[in-house]
Amino acid sequence: MRFHPDQLQVLLVFTKEDNQCNGFCRACEKAGFKCTVTKEAQAVLACFLDKHHDIIIIDHRNPRQLDAEALCRSIRSSKLSENTIIIGVVRRTDREESSVMPLIAAGFTRRYVEDPSLMACYNELLQLEFGEVRSQLKLRACNSIFTALEKSQEAVEITSEDRVIQYANPAFETTMGYQAGELIGKELAEVPVNEKKAELLDTINSCIRIGKEWQGIYHAKKKNGDNVQQNVKIVPVVGQGGKIRHYVSIIRVCNGNNKAEKRTESVQSDPHTVSSQRRHSSMARIHSMTIEAPITKVINIINAAQESSPMPVTEALDRVLEILRTTELYSPQFGAKDDDPHANDLVGGLMSDGLRRLSGNEYVLSTKSLQQVPGSVVTPISLHNVPPRIARAMENEEYWDFDIFELEAATHKRPLIYLGLKMFARFGICEFLNCSEATLRSWLQIIEANYHSCNPYHNSTHSADMLHATAYFLCKERIKQTLDPVDEVAALIAATIHDVDHPGRTNSFLCNAGSELAVLYNDTAVLESHHAALAFQLTTREDKCNIFKNMERNDYRTLRQGIIDMVLATEMTKHFEHVNKFVNSINKPLAALEENEETNKDEEAINTMLRTPENRTLIKRMLIKCADVSNPCRPLEQCIEWAARISEEYFSQTDEEKQQDLPVVMPVFDRNTCSIPKSQISFIDYFITDMFDAWDAFVDLPELMQHLDNNFKYWKGLDEMQLRSLRPPPE
Repeated sequence: MRFHPDQLQVLLVFTKEDNQCNGFCRACEKAGFKCTVTKEAQAVLACFLDKHHDIIIIDHRNPRQLDAEALCRSIRSSKLSENTIIIGVVRRTDREESSVMPLIAAGFTRRYVEDPSLMACYNELLQLEFGEVRSQLKLRACNSIFTALEKSQEAVEITSEDRVIQYANPAFETTMGYQAGELIGKELAEVPVNEKKAELLDTINSCIRIGKEWQGIYHAKKKNGDNVQQNVKIVPVVGQGGKIRHYVSIIRVCNGNNKAEKRTESVQSDPHTVSSQRRHSSMARIHSMTIEAPITKVINIINAAQESSPMPVTEALDRVLEILRTTELYSPQFGAKDDDPHANDLVGGLMSDGLRRLSGNEYVLSTKSLQQVPGSVVTPISLHNVPPRIARAMENEEYWDFDIFELEAATHKRPLIYLGLKMFARFGICEFLNCSEATLRSWLQIIEANYHSCNPYHNSTHSADMLHATAYFLCKERIKQTLDPVDEVAALIAATIHDVDHPGRTNSFLCNAGSELAVLYNDTAVLESHHAALAFQLTTREDKCNIFKNMERNDYRTLRQGIIDMVLATEMTKHFEHVNKFVNSINKPLAALEENEETNKDEEAINTMLRTPENRTLIKRMLIKCADVSNPCRPLEQCIEWAARISEEYFSQTDEEKQQDLPVVMPVFDRNTCSIPKSQISFIDYFITDMFDAWDAFVDLPELMQHLDNNFKYWKGLDEMQLRSLRPPPE
C-alpha cells in the first residue's frame, strides 16, 4: 500500500522551552515536520482538535507543573485521537527501572527517556514516522479500503495461508449463494479445470515465490451444491518475516453469458531433462505476466469458446485466431487481381509500400540474391591484417562470456569494425550481399565513425556488444530452424546500425527540447527513425561503402524493410506490446503443440507454425530487443560496468535538463542522490525478467538466466548494504 501523507504535524507540550523542547523543535525542522509548541495544558486539547496532529510529545518530567497523564486521558477521550501517537518524555534516572504500565493506561503510545541531543530527538521522530505513524496511516485507510470492497462488483475473498476464508465481500457471497458472514472459516476453491491439484500448487508456488500473481480457472461449489467455473486471480500478501500470511482472490464467474477472460494455463515440458524443466519454469512465469492487453483477452475468450464448440466452429475460430495473431492486424490483405489491372495498380500505388506481397507480410524474395551472379567474383573475407592484441581479444567471440570491454581497450574505443568483420565473415554476409570485403570494411568504418565515442553508453562499444548478442542468438538451434538467411542478414545489420549518431539523450529529452529531429519525426520514435534513416543515407551516399549496390531491387527492399522493422522495435514505448505479441503468438501456441501427444514428434507442424512471415517478424523483433538490453544477463563485471555507463549518461541528461530549465524526465537519475542498485533492480523487475523468461522459454538460454539471477541478487545485496550504511550510528 502506498501513501502520500501530508506534512507530518507534531505538537510539543512543555511548560517551558528547555533543552529537551528545543531538541525536538530542531529535530522536527531537520525531518521536515511541522512543529507547534504549547505551554498551557488547557490549550492543548483545543489546539489538537484544530490541527489533528500526528504526533504529540508531552513533558512528563515535572508532574507538579504539568499532569501529563490527565492531559493524555483528555486527548484520548476524543475520537479524533484514535490514530494519534502520544509520547511521554520521562526523566533519566539511576534508580531501578519503573513500569510503563501507568503511562500505557493513561493512553501514551510509548515513552522517551530525556535526551536533548539533536540526533537522539531526530532518530526518535524517524522511528515514529516509519513505525507507529505509518501503521496508523494504514489503519486510517482500512475503512476506505473495506468500503470499496463492500461496494465492488468484483467478487473478492481473502483467505489465510491455509486457504481458509477470512473475508468475503457481498459480491462474492451473492455469487456463491451465501448469506452475510456464512463463508467465514470455509474453503470453497477446489480443483482447477484440466489440472491436478499438485500441479496447480506447483504452478501457484512458482509464481508467488517471486512475488507474482497467479491466474487460472477453478471449479467451486455454491451453497446449493451447483458447480461454478470461476476465473480467479490470486495475489499473495506477504506478512511479518517475509512469510505469506494471506491470499487475495479476485473472481469472475465463467458462463455462457459472461464475457470473463480465461487464460490458458502453463504447459508442462518434458520432465526428463533439466533444461526442459527450467524452460517450463519460464513458461509458468510467462502465464503469470501482468501485461495482458485487450487483444490477449480477446484471444483467451475465443480459446474458452472453442472448448465447448462443435468441430466446424472450432476450425473457424482457429482461422480467427490466426488472423488476430498477425503483426499488421489492420492492414488489408489483397490477393492477385490479374482480372482487374486498374484495381491492381491502385492497390499497389496507394495502399501498399511498393513491395509485391503474397499474403500478410510475406514478401516476394528473388532467388537471385541467394545465388552467385554469373561472371562476378566475391572477395572472401580476410582477417589476416588484424593486430595480435585485437585478434586475441576476439578469440572467444562465439561464447556469451565474451568480454567486449577488452576489445574496446585493444581497439582504442573502435571495436565495431573488427568485430563486425569477423561476425559478418562467419555468417557469410558478403556472399549474401554480393559485395567485397573492401566495401564491407568501408561501410563498417563510416557507421562506426558516426557513433559518438564521447557518450558513456550509446557508443560503438554498445553497438558491438549488441552485434555479439545478436550473433549469439542467431546460432541457437531454434533460431537457425526458424529464420531464413535474409532474416539473419537483416538482424546483424540492424544490430550494427541501431544506435548510430545517438546523441546520448532520450527521445523524451529531444521532444521536450524541441530538437530538429523531434520536429522532423513528429515526436514519434524520434531516435530509432533517425538511426535507420541515417544508416541508409550513409550507406548509399558513396559507392565505395554501399554494401547493397549489387542487390536486386526487390531483394534490397525486402532486406531494407526487415532492417528498419528491427531498428524501430528497439523503441521502448512499444516494449510491452512486442512482448505480449510474442508470448501469445509464439510461446503459448508452441507450448500447446509440444504438449499435444499427436504433434509432439511432429517437428514439421511446429516449424510450419513458427515460420509464417508474421511469426518470423515477431521472433526477429524479440531477438533484437533482447540483444539491445542484455546487459543484466552478462557476467557480473560487465553488468556492473554497463550499469555505471548508462547511469552516467542519464546523470548528464538530468544535469542538462536542469541547466536548460526543461522537464526532468527521470528525476531519480540525479547524480547526487541516485542509487544505481535501485535503478537496476527496477529495470530488471519491470522490463527484463518477463521478456527474458519468454525468450528463454523459446530459445533455451540457461547461461543468461543464471547470470540474470546472480546479478539481480548482487544489486539487491548492494542496495541493502547502502540502506544499512545510511542509518545513523547510535549515540
